[in-house]
Amino acid sequence: MTTLFIADLHLDPERPAITELFGRFIDEEATGADALYILGDLFEAWVGDDDPSDAGAFVADKLRALAASGVPVRFIRGNRDFLLGADYAARCGMTLLDEPRVIDLYGTPTVILHGDLLCTDDLAYQQFRAQTRDPRWQMQFLAQPLEARLAFAAQARAASKARYGELVSAGTAEVVGDVAKDAVDALFATSGVRRMIHGHTHRPAIHDEGEGNTRVVLGDWYEQGSVLRVGEDGVELASL
Repeated sequence: MTTLFIADLHLDPERPAITELFGRFIDEEATGADALYILGDLFEAWVGDDDPSDAGAFVADKLRALAASGVPVRFIRGNRDFLLGADYAARCGMTLLDEPRVIDLYGTPTVILHGDLLCTDDLAYQQFRAQTRDPRWQMQFLAQPLEARLAFAAQARAASKARYGELVSAGTAEVVGDVAKDAVDALFATSGVRRMIHGHTHRPAIHDEGEGNTRVVLGDWYEQGSVLRVGEDGVELASL
């Protein structure tokens, strides 16, 4: 038996093939798992649980059936779906987790998170993150009409692409867009574990962080599926 981890699917109506791949993954592999953890950015954008998108409805149906079959589904919000709330989680039959969260995986304590908290070199993003995680900001945002929230999300995506282009032009994208070593070391120290699992950076790899610490980074689902399988015998990071 295995526990499955996925992140950064960025499901979007413009990429229906990836949504279909997610459906097959749930039907063909996740049904036999001990649990499924989704570590954020399940959707390209999420502006509130009242979003009527077909992708949202499809995912809710698939996850609700999976949970009903006896496979626990747990979710950590990402930087694209940080507004995903209790109403949609209930539709999916999944449990929302705060981050970072320490879990036991077959006897190995492991800290899990989306990963953007570790990108501390990107000061502009961290400021934006602090603002948008403020409960007062979220309450005011969610009170706006759906059309206004969708427009804001489109503007935010455009700004993010522009920001990345600036970093590429400056030759700093590889550093600023990745996790900071001191942030990783600090989380290992405060959590008291030897293994970390996260997504966000879209750079799938298993890193030896020294002192017996291992950091596993999930890949994205823009062109393929990335899944981490964890069992009693170890971990496997694979592409679907």
